[in-house]
Amino acid sequence: MILRLSGSRGRQRRSQNWRLSGKNLLGLLLGLSAVCWISYKQYRNYTDQPQALLVLGGAVEREEFAAEFARKNPDLEIWVSGGSNREYAQWIFAQAGIADSRVHLDYRAVDTVTNFTTLVDEFKARGINSVYLVTSDDHMRRAQVIGEIVFGSRGITYKPLPVPSGREPEPIEKAIRDGVRAIVWLTTGYTGAQLANKN
Repeated sequence: MILRLSGSRGRQRRSQNWRLSGKNLLGLLLGLSAVCWISYKQYRNYTDQPQALLVLGGAVEREEFAAEFARKNPDLEIWVSGGSNREYAQWIFAQAGIADSRVHLDYRAVDTVTNFTTLVDEFKARGINSVYLVTSDDHMRRAQVIGEIVFGSRGITYKPLPVPSGREPEPIEKAIRDGVRAIVWLTTGYTGAQLANKN
């Protein structure tokens, strides 16, 4: 009788160990998948040569930085999303010797999420698969979260070019909120810009 009980307990232990190892195996596979995906993204970010500059509006120094960077990189087209007024933006780029034909000023965006959603399909249609992303350093985390979702959905990579602002990084809550909005856009086409602008 004692032998049978211990044999039964042994089978239970082996069964529990198998279940635990099954959970561990699933965790291991998920972890390996995540590592492979991140490695692939890093590889693409490293190897893809940006074809354009995407400048997020909101601070004139971003456009000034982009103009200087574009002057040193004459093969890049410049896309400014929601930047300063047209005349001033044209003047900034003209002062740096940038031809008008290289500068695309787009005023459809009303916030950071729409900076990406209004241009992503146009970039894809033009064969732009990688961009330099220009925004203030305190704003970059939020821009990268949105970029990973919106641009990532179309296979577009980006390399961040943060512009020094002297400000503390934005609260993480803004990045989370706009990341959720980007996911909603990805699944429904709705950006939530009207709701975000009421806050």
